[in-house]
Amino acid sequence: MSEELSRMRDQVYKDPRPAEFFDRFHKRSRTREPDAVYELVRTVTSLWAWTGFRARCISSEKVPVSGPVILAPNHFSFMDHFLVGAFLRRKMRYMAKSQLFTAPMQWIYTHGGVFPIRRGHRDEEAFKTAFTILERGGCIVMYCEGGRSRTGQLSSNAKPGIGRLALESGAAIVPVAIYGSQKARNWKRLQFPKVTVQYGDPFRFERVQDPARDQQQQAADEIFTEIKALYGELERFGRRGMAQRMRELRRAERRSRRTATA
Repeated sequence: MSEELSRMRDQVYKDPRPAEFFDRFHKRSRTREPDAVYELVRTVTSLWAWTGFRARCISSEKVPVSGPVILAPNHFSFMDHFLVGAFLRRKMRYMAKSQLFTAPMQWIYTHGGVFPIRRGHRDEEAFKTAFTILERGGCIVMYCEGGRSRTGQLSSNAKPGIGRLALESGAAIVPVAIYGSQKARNWKRLQFPKVTVQYGDPFRFERVQDPARDQQQQAADEIFTEIKALYGELERFGRRGMAQRMRELRRAERRSRRTATA
């Protein structure tokens, strides 16, 4: 295990607090939109991402500007929450582990669009909140891997939860690759990684009511495959190379449309 990983806190997978403790956070998330706290946190963290990590994005225009959307990024760092939303005008809603909801930060989280999920439990309340947000046309960020990768590499498997959310809601899914954030903690040693966020093509599954576990897993695996493909291209071609490839694709599409209408 590397020195950096050895300094990371052990993850706590089961929250001992009763489900009733989180009812107030779910109630607020279901009935109210994020307020000025969201805008303040987004401004501060975006400036930090753009300057400290030289964060840039590719293809943010692929994210639908309205309607229910599930953004599905890979997950290396706490900064990933902010990196995903730094390039989008839409307000993100985040499903986050319940262990984060402790005073005083829980006030900031709930006012800033975050709602809890109790890992290690079958947390139906978290899914009820997520479905309510999507039914209102909201945009939710949910990680396929279920938690942060501790290795600095993509996890080997997706968790079925995102598959369930995608199938039952019928919302558009946008795969997102975040490259470079596994080194975000290096800022403590005055090392600032260059981070790239690439948004993929949106797609959706045919809506399924009460999908079986294997259906949920299959959908989650398909979403994760798209994330891994985006991440692999960034790893292979780098930020500049991928940006050039996307420009070439857009030019080719425009030429194709002109030819078709000629």
